[in-house]
Amino acid sequence: MTAKIRWGVLGNATVARKCVIPAIQKSGNGRVHALATQRPANAALVAAENQIERIYDCYEALLEDPAVDAVYIPLPNHLHRPWTLKALFAGKHVLCEKPIACTAREAHEMAAAAGTGHLLLMEAFMYRFHPRSREIKRLVSAGRIGKPCLVRSAFCFHMPEETLASGDNVRLKTDTGGGALLDVGCYSVSVARWMMGAEPTQVQAQAIYHNTGVDVHVVGTLQFPGGGLATMEASFVSALQQTFTVVGTAGAIDLPHDAFIPWKKNAEYILRGQDQETGCKHVVPGADEYQLMVEHFSDAVLGNSKLNFLFEDSIANMQVLDALAQAALTGNTVKL
Repeated sequence: MTAKIRWGVLGNATVARKCVIPAIQKSGNGRVHALATQRPANAALVAAENQIERIYDCYEALLEDPAVDAVYIPLPNHLHRPWTLKALFAGKHVLCEKPIACTAREAHEMAAAAGTGHLLLMEAFMYRFHPRSREIKRLVSAGRIGKPCLVRSAFCFHMPEETLASGDNVRLKTDTGGGALLDVGCYSVSVARWMMGAEPTQVQAQAIYHNTGVDVHVVGTLQFPGGGLATMEASFVSALQQTFTVVGTAGAIDLPHDAFIPWKKNAEYILRGQDQETGCKHVVPGADEYQLMVEHFSDAVLGNSKLNFLFEDSIANMQVLDALAQAALTGNTVKL
């Protein structure tokens, strides 16, 4: 294998076009070799702008390309499992968009396939690679705010009214793995588990459902060992909320509404002492979290490092998401 891994991308999704393909092309250890899409004409400009050598009109053809070392999958949620399995069976390492699957059972199957093939599989939770996220995790782990006892997190946005009315968007369909909990609630569950450094023991949730059957407005609570609690909010029908707060026994850390996607601008957070109302603003220099993510994955594929975001974490996240979905539907507390 060369010093740069050769990527294949399955699908011309917005996140691929705007974020991940440019990130791979800017990376120091990878390049996009091929893009597969069912509408090649629509991908011509993306290929030209990013100097992508090959465009395939079906995903299978890309997986058969011996020049492809790793595959990035930005397909709708219900396609994550089948195409990850096909890519792994074709001998490709896989970086798959969040949520990694639609259920924890699917995630277990994907992990088993990666293990059998001795291949790397990672969920594309790019926020875990931003320097601000890592700095906050270091502060929490070092006891800077005392023992973490509460994480509040929200990732909400308002879909266009015409989209909500039509119900045609994949995020609004049950058979495509739609719903706010899976689509954006996965971030809140992930950050709560990460900052708490533990797995919840039980969850509760309430949800408002679209006439298509998917949740569009969700609030959940997570209980952790030792008295820790977390709240999560996910919505397709509210004004923008994209933030999290970590509260400890001796202080708190607050983020503005760019907590998961700060783009490349300087990223801020507020560190408050136990009795402070305002606290002190800290600024972390801007960074491309997508580039940091793909470079980390490429380094692991090249054997230069080991993954520091393991698939076991993704399985655990899916287990909590499954439990929250069940809690919202039944009105019951669900134990994990």
